[in-house]
Amino acid sequence: MNVKRLTPILNVSNIAESFAWFEKLGWQKGWELGEPPSFGGVCSGEVEIFLCENGQGSRGGPTPRHLGFNDDTGGVWMSWWVDSPAEVDATHQLALAQGLTVTWPPTDEPWGVRECHIQHPDGHTFRVSAGIEED
Repeated sequence: MNVKRLTPILNVSNIAESFAWFEKLGWQKGWELGEPPSFGGVCSGEVEIFLCENGQGSRGGPTPRHLGFNDDTGGVWMSWWVDSPAEVDATHQLALAQGLTVTWPPTDEPWGVRECHIQHPDGHTFRVSAGIEED
């Protein structure tokens, strides 16, 4: 097998509100299907995430604490890799300015990345990450 592309699909409770949430972080609505829309995609550069209102997967709910992170909601976790630790910090500041939920502030982790965690209203957690260069 040689996978050429991976597109996660997130179960969301309100697709219009989810489009607006992603736009606050600089993502763009790529497309939508249905009347009213119940499926669509958001894009950042060449990266795309599908959104499905009330279907395809689950959201929220209890989950065990992992690595000491302040998370008790469940949902899908994914890492968004950005170019630099400074971009992690800038994304964190943008999330705070937009009133989004940050569950982990920018932190230099022992596994060699700087990351922060931003949580979608339906409990999905995005780890905004960048490698830390050794001097």
